[in-house]
Amino acid sequence: MSATPSGSEETDPPSTFSSFMDLALAEARAAALRGEVPVGAVVVRDGKVLACAGNRTLELNDPTAHAEVLAIRMACDAVQSQRLTGCDLYVTLEPCPMCAGAISFARIRRLYYGADDPKGGAVDNGVRLFGQPTCHHAPDVYSGFSGTEAAGLLRDFFRERREDR
Repeated sequence: MSATPSGSEETDPPSTFSSFMDLALAEARAAALRGEVPVGAVVVRDGKVLACAGNRTLELNDPTAHAEVLAIRMACDAVQSQRLTGCDLYVTLEPCPMCAGAISFARIRRLYYGADDPKGGAVDNGVRLFGQPTCHHAPDVYSGFSGTEAAGLLRDFFRERREDR
C-alpha cells in the first residue's frame, strides 16, 4: 500500500476504510452484472456517504460515465457545489486520466483506490497526473485497499468475456 498523506490531517480508522471500500466493491459487482467493466466508487464527507456509483458507459452510451465521474457528479449535486473540499473518494481501480482530472478539479481531499492499472491508470502509473506541475489540485493518495479483491473482479470479468468469444 503506497501513501502520500498530508501528514497534518487525521485519517479515518481502518474499519471505516473497509466499509467504504466494501460499498465501492458492491458497486463494481453491480456494474459487472450489468455487463459493465466492474469499477465502483464512493464519495464520503465527514464519515457520511454522499454518493455511490459503478461504471455505466455502455448503459448510458457515454464514454465519460466512469464510476468516479458519476459519483463526483452525484456528490456535487448533493452538496450543491462544484467543489468537494473535505471529501474522500474510494474507488476499486486506479483512476484513468479523465477521472484523475475530475478528481483534481473537484478538489477531492483523499483518494483511496484498490487495484493498480498499469495500462490505463494515471495516478501511480501512466501520466501520474497529480505529480504534474500543471495539476490544479492533488489529493492525498492511498493505494492497495482491497486491491486483491478489486483486481480479481476485473480479471474474472475479462476472462469471462474472452471465453464467450
